[in-house]
Amino acid sequence: MLFINLLQDAAPAGGGGIQLIIMLVLMFAIMYFFMIRPQRKRQKEVQEFRNRLEIGSKIITSGGIYGVVKELNVGESYITIEVSKGVNIKIDRNCVFADQNQAAMSQQS
Repeated sequence: MLFINLLQDAAPAGGGGIQLIIMLVLMFAIMYFFMIRPQRKRQKEVQEFRNRLEIGSKIITSGGIYGVVKELNVGESYITIEVSKGVNIKIDRNCVFADQNQAAMSQQS
């Protein structure tokens, strides 16, 4: 009986640190699985899409410009897209955000 009373008196002083560490680890795990991991997955998908670009692909830039790829400029950091008949612009390859067809399908569902 005396031993149980001693444990109860000592528990709050020593147990608080371990509980805090466990709580922080759990919070980080939750943040990782619900925020960081899905974001990395999405970034990987976008990068794979950029690497698969072909001449004639219909794209949307991160600025919301719709266009068709006209030149890929291999080895360069930019591509040339046609936004209107006869109007070509150069954009950074990293500004390519999505495929027009995929974006239209995701908006319908």
